[in-house]
Amino acid sequence: MSSAEPLTPTRPQIEILLVEDSEPDVLLTQEAFADARVPNRVHVVRDGVEALRFLRREGEHAGVPRPDVILLDINMPRKNGLEVLSEIKADPSLSTIPVVMLTTSQSEDDVRGSYARHANGYVVKPVGFENFLQAIRAFEDFWMTFVRFPPRA
Repeated sequence: MSSAEPLTPTRPQIEILLVEDSEPDVLLTQEAFADARVPNRVHVVRDGVEALRFLRREGEHAGVPRPDVILLDINMPRKNGLEVLSEIKADPSLSTIPVVMLTTSQSEDDVRGSYARHANGYVVKPVGFENFLQAIRAFEDFWMTFVRFPPRA
């Protein structure tokens, strides 16, 4: 094998569902993923109710792709991230989608509650633009480079 040959096959575009109500955090996350080495598409919903409608492909979300991974904030209007996580993991058609909590909460109860509800990871949003971008890029390096996702249904 020559040094120019890739070590792994080309990966298809990664579908990411970002569940986030903070506009600055949405923009930072989109900017970080725009520079990703792996092709991706970030879908954004602003609260837990909308997240479940997206995942169940209801209403205006009919025909959307199944996400490969979900980035889920905890503190949101209408339905918080822990409630959404519980519903995702209780639904056999959604439970195999990896969910990473991406939140400002450093509460041990939130960390414990997330893992008790079968979150696949818990990331505290760092303060500051550069730190936030570094965190998203670290997520990208792991989840989009090394992780193999379940097949889309």
